[in-house]
Amino acid sequence: MLLKLRRFFKKHPLMKDMISFGGMYVGAEWTQQTMLKRMSNVDQDPKYDKQAFAHYSFYGFLWYPVVYHYWYRWLDARFVGTSAAVIGKKLLLDQFVMEPPLLASFYVGMSVMEGQEDIFKECKQKYITTFLSGCVFWLPAMSINFWLLPNSMRVIFLGVCSFVWCNFICWYKKQ
Repeated sequence: MLLKLRRFFKKHPLMKDMISFGGMYVGAEWTQQTMLKRMSNVDQDPKYDKQAFAHYSFYGFLWYPVVYHYWYRWLDARFVGTSAAVIGKKLLLDQFVMEPPLLASFYVGMSVMEGQEDIFKECKQKYITTFLSGCVFWLPAMSINFWLLPNSMRVIFLGVCSFVWCNFICWYKKQ
């Protein structure tokens, strides 16, 4: 069974990325809801917010892994190797070209899905802080990703890091 799954994912790397990244991303929202309900007693409702899971599922299973899958394929084909110069170029492009629109799409898209009146309000309020925090978190994480991991593992590693990062984002979004 495991061998069949491995062969399937080798044939369909995008599916591997979607499933692994999505599980981590939605898992982070589940972690946040669980912490709010059980540990901090902020949320007294015993039911989980299924609507939030649906919103994070869109980003975790469909939006981010597909964008990242093709982005890293393009990036790795254009900038080959693990020299400091190559990693530096990848880091700059990743953090300062790809991340800004993806971060904006998160805040605006979530506001649309939540039916907010001003879909740009939260983005305006939280974008800069989130982006700067992201630089502190993602630049070292992606350095490791570009330096030590093979291309086929980029989005999965990103999913693991996103679990940590998304816990911050989920928490910050609720502020």
